[in-house]
Amino acid sequence: MSEHDGKTGNRLRKELPREVPAATAPPPERTPAEPQPELTGRQRLVKGLWPPRVTRAQLIFALLLFGLGFGLAVQVASNSDNDSALRGARQEDLVRILDELDDRTQRLEDEKQGLEKQRDELKNSSDQAEEARRQTVEKERQLGVLAGTVAAQGPGITMTIEDTKGTVEADMLLDAIQELRAAGAEALQVNGVRVVADTYLTDSGKSVSVDGNKINAPYRFKVIGKPQDLEPALNIPGGVVQTLEKEQATVTVERSSKIVVDALRAVERPDYARSSSQ
Repeated sequence: MSEHDGKTGNRLRKELPREVPAATAPPPERTPAEPQPELTGRQRLVKGLWPPRVTRAQLIFALLLFGLGFGLAVQVASNSDNDSALRGARQEDLVRILDELDDRTQRLEDEKQGLEKQRDELKNSSDQAEEARRQTVEKERQLGVLAGTVAAQGPGITMTIEDTKGTVEADMLLDAIQELRAAGAEALQVNGVRVVADTYLTDSGKSVSVDGNKINAPYRFKVIGKPQDLEPALNIPGGVVQTLEKEQATVTVERSSKIVVDALRAVERPDYARSSSQ
């Protein structure tokens, strides 16, 4: 082919019209959807709220809020009861209750300082093994006092309950023991029977049994502890002394710088429990 023919062919291609694309089929006609009935405002609100769409996180959060609200309600009710009980107390009774609370706070603070001192001694002692042995012996002695297996002496009070009418029952003496423990009693015996953590009291006719040992009035409590805490705890409004006096019993409380608690309990070997170090 000559150069002239090539130029003529290119000119003809430029002049020819482009191919017309095939006509596309028209889209199918859509069937108009049936018109939906328009919802009222109340129907839209109900449709948005029901059924509820609750996630797990929302459920847990709701349970936590419920528990918090319940706890606050119980605390408010308890405070209301305490407020109503104290509202009718005399000024000197309120002062005595406040003093007792201050004494308990101070006692806890002293115990905290003692534990911190033991910790520091273990850290700073040049012979930590010897210090540990010394503290072990001291702790064994303290536990023996609490368990009632060794005698104890120290400051405290003696409380005597005269019951000529035979109206004093075991639960009243148990309330006295619990009040004394709450006030810081460290060792206690009643009519020659040592009172420890698992002590139980029962009625036995017109007398009382302590751990199966029958005791008769007058009931004499020997208690080792801080007298300034023990005596006020028994004399608070509505406390042990007032309850016993309502039963026509006579209660006397005497402070002493030396109380001897020498009633002992036999050492019991547990049937199943063993030291984890064995």
